[in-house]
Amino acid sequence: MTSATKTSPADQIIIFDTTLRDGEQSPGCSMNTDEKLEVAKALVDLGVDVIEAGFPIASPGDFEAVRKVAERFGEQATICGLARCRNEDIDRAADAVGPARRKRIHLFLATSAIHREFKLKMATEEILKRTAEMVSRAKERCEDIEFSPEDASRTELEFLAQVVETAIRHGATTVNIPDTVGYATPSHYFNVISYLKKNVPNIEQAVISAHCHNDLGLAVANSLSAVEAGARQVECTINGLGERAGNAALEEIVMALRTRQDYYKVGTKINTQKLCQASRLVSNVTGMIVQRNKAIVGQNAFAHESGIHQHGMLQNRETYEIMRPEDVGFVGQNLVLGKHSGRHAFRSRVAELGYTLDDETFQRVFDEFIILADKKKSVYDADIIAIIEHQDRNASDRWKLQRFHIAAGTGTIPTATVELHDDQHQVHCDAAIGDGPVDAVCKAIERIMGVSGTLDNYQVRSVSEGKDAQGEVMIELITGGRKYHGKAVSTDILEASAQAYLKALNKAAIGQPSEQREPGV
Repeated sequence: MTSATKTSPADQIIIFDTTLRDGEQSPGCSMNTDEKLEVAKALVDLGVDVIEAGFPIASPGDFEAVRKVAERFGEQATICGLARCRNEDIDRAADAVGPARRKRIHLFLATSAIHREFKLKMATEEILKRTAEMVSRAKERCEDIEFSPEDASRTELEFLAQVVETAIRHGATTVNIPDTVGYATPSHYFNVISYLKKNVPNIEQAVISAHCHNDLGLAVANSLSAVEAGARQVECTINGLGERAGNAALEEIVMALRTRQDYYKVGTKINTQKLCQASRLVSNVTGMIVQRNKAIVGQNAFAHESGIHQHGMLQNRETYEIMRPEDVGFVGQNLVLGKHSGRHAFRSRVAELGYTLDDETFQRVFDEFIILADKKKSVYDADIIAIIEHQDRNASDRWKLQRFHIAAGTGTIPTATVELHDDQHQVHCDAAIGDGPVDAVCKAIERIMGVSGTLDNYQVRSVSEGKDAQGEVMIELITGGRKYHGKAVSTDILEASAQAYLKALNKAAIGQPSEQREPGV
């Protein structure tokens, strides 16, 4: 089976993706509207059932992003907006998802004793009353209502059952049981779901959902325990993105259910061959690098170093491989093309790698490929993917790098001269010294733009292999109390560093927000 797992509707797990909402709450991982639309398209192509597109009342920008996702993708997936149990939140969420044919409002209200006492300052009776009122109000605006008792895993079971029963009685079609702070263990979370199934009289009228955080590294394990206990929706994010230690990783949930269908006996609609592509896109958009040994989508996920493992793999891949790389769209370092490769061969390879490019984008990518092929002896699949996925998503950026020159070396003060063009096509030049070539070029860019920042993180990794490999640079900087990221690739690490720093400063220059103000569930 090469894509979605085949099951009957009763045995199918609803995949609720919250990359655009809970995932974006990871510090420095904010996305602008165009980037959210790009990720939403990838989620639709992946086959995600529900896309939680944002928290509409958080800001005008978030409202607009949710609305545009609803307009563009509301026929193909259920588009969901988050809301606190407040009238204004509900109305704002309803307006944002309004354009979608398939839409949902997701309400949340804290229920644990610690939240009742210190956050809400509400008694249990008030919680039940607010639940009834707000679910009823949301039901007037939208047929599909999800309700989350925030911090459910630390809520007294008897009271949690009362809240869930109340939410369903007043119209909730999905009841989500959040492990908001990642406190649960698999057996604990299994018991919570099991208790609700046994003690909530109307539980069969709603889908039970699992929403797990990864503070103890148990988000995926807890989610699978919930499925085992009877949950039929799992809330997750691409790459496990999310605040603090993150959320349950969509790719791990999906492949665990598929690989161990003999045990769980359920499946999903996810086209698993697009998992790696979605992972790379989210990594590029957010600047959050996927660790090499990350399950399913990490660079080492299908690498076998041990001689014993290699021998077994040569005899039968199943000796050490429980899933095939092609089943998740994993691309290795295959040598495919050179500078004499033609346009047709290049287009065919791009298609084989899972990308559909319009003519304009294809021409840009092909031109960059020819330039790269002149610089490199060998061009690999990973190089082609890097070219495609590092296409400029910020074409409207005010500042663009035209050229730079760096003088550095032993006994020399590192000096950089930079030329930038602004959005009015005017040329700006300046120079700066630094404690190294990267520092010098970054300071020269800052002098021209009039924006400065503190470099918080600087990482370089090889995209493919060989001395002439492209290097990918990821930069995080802090300015004005906010964190911004930039990412770029080049065979010249200094050029990649300059481009990445410029991308981050362009975001800072327009004041793109970096974190949402309200964490949600």
